[in-house]
Amino acid sequence: MKKTKKWLSILLVACLVVGASGAVWYQKRIINERKLSLVYIPKVVDKTNDFWKSVILGTKMAAQEYNATIVVKAPSEENDVEKQNELLKEAIAEEPDAILFSPSSFSESTELLEEAKKKGIKISFIDSYTDEPVQNLTVATDNLEAGEKLGKFAATLLGPDDQIAIVAHVKGVSTAVEREEGFRRGLGDLADNIVEVVYCDSQYEKSRELTNGLMQKYPNLKMIAGMNEYSSVGAARAVKAAGAKDRIQVVGVDSSQEAVQLMENGVFKALVVQKAFKMGYMGVKETVRMLRGKDYDKDVNSGCELVTPDNMYNSEIEKLLFPFNTLKFS
Repeated sequence: MKKTKKWLSILLVACLVVGASGAVWYQKRIINERKLSLVYIPKVVDKTNDFWKSVILGTKMAAQEYNATIVVKAPSEENDVEKQNELLKEAIAEEPDAILFSPSSFSESTELLEEAKKKGIKISFIDSYTDEPVQNLTVATDNLEAGEKLGKFAATLLGPDDQIAIVAHVKGVSTAVEREEGFRRGLGDLADNIVEVVYCDSQYEKSRELTNGLMQKYPNLKMIAGMNEYSSVGAARAVKAAGAKDRIQVVGVDSSQEAVQLMENGVFKALVVQKAFKMGYMGVKETVRMLRGKDYDKDVNSGCELVTPDNMYNSEIEKLLFPFNTLKFS
């Protein structure tokens, strides 16, 4: 009788252990299998901007692949911080599993992001970041590296006394700050030749107007460097329209079909092109891995490449310049 009771006790304990293990396994399975809800708030949705189109496409494809739904909300202008924060408030109220965010301001969204974290919403930064480390992970270009690549190449085009101007995008945003710093570092001693830095608020027309003003103010200007798609293309348009492409060297960051044409026409001498699709794709991929309790990278450098007229039709470079002709990324 005692032996029977002993065996029954052992059997009961074994059942409890198996049951508990099964419950844990079942819970993990539910977490892994349920469709995750994501909201992505980029800086802008703009059909004329291939960079943001590629980033958004990357997020959508990764969401489809990794069993998540993703809703994209964005302002119509990249410098509209107020609208971006309104959309962030909307997203917090919806209580998704995670908010993927590309801050347009270095400091003005931090409080809202901290509120989201208190509600248990995970935060992933794509492209840029804020003054406080409120994010769970970041996927972005190393913008210091991007600026430095551009600066080093730019230095090869300049003489010791040549004047340089910078047309940046949004004052104070992390991407603008770091690209300018990297550009100066790449220029070395030639950084002392930078005569002025202006900001176009990520508007093509404002960049064009600012560039016209720079060309008038500095008649001996030899180089203009743009720091994103809007500033770079706007500056190149102005130089082309002024018939100054052989007198003023234009270099920049980001790429579009128009930028490619401007390089083919001899206006752009170099572009640092970000891996935009990869940035968006990896942002969602790593977020999903985090939400499902898997190992994930907290800080991903999505990479960039220096593009010049000499290498623009190399096969790997073509994938960056013509992102909608291929879905592959490196």
